[in-house]
Amino acid sequence: MGSSEKFFSVSLFLAHLLIISVSQENPFLSYSCSDDKGNFTTNSTYETNLNHLFSTFTANSENDYGFYNVSFGRNSNKVYSIVLCRGDLKPDVCLNCINNATADLRNLCPNQTEAIVWYEYCMLRYSNHSLWGDTHGPSFFMPAGNNIVTDVSIFNSALSSLLYSLTDRAASGGSLRKFATGSAMTLPSYPIYALVQCTPDMSKQGCTSCLYGSFTQIPQYCNGKLGCRVGGTSCYFRFETFSFYNATAVGSSPPVSPPPSNGKESNSFRYTIIVVVSTTGSLILIILICICIFFMVMKSKKKVETDEIKTGEALQYDFSTIRSATSNFSETNKLGEGGFGAVYKGRLANGQEIAVKRLSMDSGQGDIEFKNEVQLLAKLEHINLVRLNGFCLEGNERLLVYEFVPNLSLDNFLFDSMKCTELDWDKRYKIIEGVAQGLLYLHNLCVIHCDLKASNILLDADLTPKISDFGMARLFAMDQTHASASRIIGTYGYMAPEYAINGQVSIKTDVFSFGVLILEIVSGQKNNSFQHEENELDLVSYTWKNWREGTVPSIVDPNLREGSRAEIMRCIHIALLCVQEIVAQRPTMASVVLMLSSNSMNLPAPSHLAFMDSTSQSNTFYLQSQDVNLGIITPSIQT
Repeated sequence: MGSSEKFFSVSLFLAHLLIISVSQENPFLSYSCSDDKGNFTTNSTYETNLNHLFSTFTANSENDYGFYNVSFGRNSNKVYSIVLCRGDLKPDVCLNCINNATADLRNLCPNQTEAIVWYEYCMLRYSNHSLWGDTHGPSFFMPAGNNIVTDVSIFNSALSSLLYSLTDRAASGGSLRKFATGSAMTLPSYPIYALVQCTPDMSKQGCTSCLYGSFTQIPQYCNGKLGCRVGGTSCYFRFETFSFYNATAVGSSPPVSPPPSNGKESNSFRYTIIVVVSTTGSLILIILICICIFFMVMKSKKKVETDEIKTGEALQYDFSTIRSATSNFSETNKLGEGGFGAVYKGRLANGQEIAVKRLSMDSGQGDIEFKNEVQLLAKLEHINLVRLNGFCLEGNERLLVYEFVPNLSLDNFLFDSMKCTELDWDKRYKIIEGVAQGLLYLHNLCVIHCDLKASNILLDADLTPKISDFGMARLFAMDQTHASASRIIGTYGYMAPEYAINGQVSIKTDVFSFGVLILEIVSGQKNNSFQHEENELDLVSYTWKNWREGTVPSIVDPNLREGSRAEIMRCIHIALLCVQEIVAQRPTMASVVLMLSSNSMNLPAPSHLAFMDSTSQSNTFYLQSQDVNLGIITPSIQT
């Protein structure tokens, strides 16, 4: 090992010692004694059970996943505890942190029946009620000093992409560990290292919601900081500009071993150089040959336009393959028809079922819209977004090939007098949460859907919602507040007023549509063809009228008698917040996801709703029940 390598190793060792010494001086990051949850008396049965429970950790057999769900006692004196160690720790380090936590927490919270403490390496929580799946409770925020990055927008963009990709990995973990780490590089030279983790008792959806809700705290507590930690009772994340986790323990590639030091080192080195140079030369030659062949092939193919479709992982199909899969687009295979063309069910030669959208010649969706949908969908991957398998572009034929979703669209269930009975409240709430998660994912990737409605929400075999039809979707800049559309495309009844009247597009456009969708899911009626006895108001206006009069339950679908009234009323409340006339007063989708996942979060009162005191002409414009196709949006960005 050379002197520079030795110096680097010693430096890392000293840095590690420094981190340990700092950790010992500050044994815990934060703690909370829940005074409002009650106290226990000295020498009580509850205290005896608590002490006994804490003592079991010392004797507990070491597990390699760092999650403990322990209880002791009976009836009202039973003590429950959940412990989570960081996913990259060895069992002995985990247990050492737990034992420190049990000792400190008894001193920090001497007689509270519920408390929690966070450390660098673990979190310990106890209560007099079951904590399994309990996401409610305190949280902490810890930015890293006063240093800030030089370019906040670039840093935040890279950080956001990293955190959301890690969330997908962590949430997909099993029942023992939901944990992920990773890094990214920003310009000019800031590396970002991040860690996300959930308690394994959470579902994939619950873990995602918890972390997404935590990320909403970044602008307030961590914006522009070189590092930050945000922790709650069920999830935790941290980012820094230095590596702070054990990369080997979380599956990163092991470091390359140094070459052996022996008498043949010089010859080995020369031999290595020769092999590397010759191999590199061969690779370069092969690459050049491939490039030449590639351009020869490309010249023989017809280009759509000079700016070709960049399809990511999407596969380009031959028209003959799709025609055969759909039995020549037979009527028996037709699943439905929208403003841009018909959708057919198909089966490929390998048995895979697909859904094919065949754009009609006069659909109004030209090559720009077609490329837009292919480009966007090829890059998107989320459980609540329909997956694009590929496309076909031959002559005048433009086909989009999607995954096949067996239960078709939400409107087929929701507005059918027979099928709607299959959607109880739990299933409808799952759909609301899923659509919210899908929209949040899109907005975090700077995508506005622009045409969210019940017919564009597909349902798989488990009734998991999947947002579809991205022909109208638009990209926006991170620092962009809204864009102006020269022509309007969309569906009246779902379109936000600022979009329908002035052509202004923003993420709040989707929020408005989502609010309308919630009301349709709760009431079981279409907004743009709503009827209630002789009432001439649309669904949004009718809901607002009942809200002010204290008669909101009257809008609820009679099929939801068994549903949670509190949850239903909360969803109506959230919907009214989403359809407020003033754009700035509508919540973001991050806030909506947090509202849906936390029943203890207080909701603001909704204010003036869209079109409530508008002219009759505007109301007529808003209540049209048809798809509008007036051409492509050409945004003129305004900040």
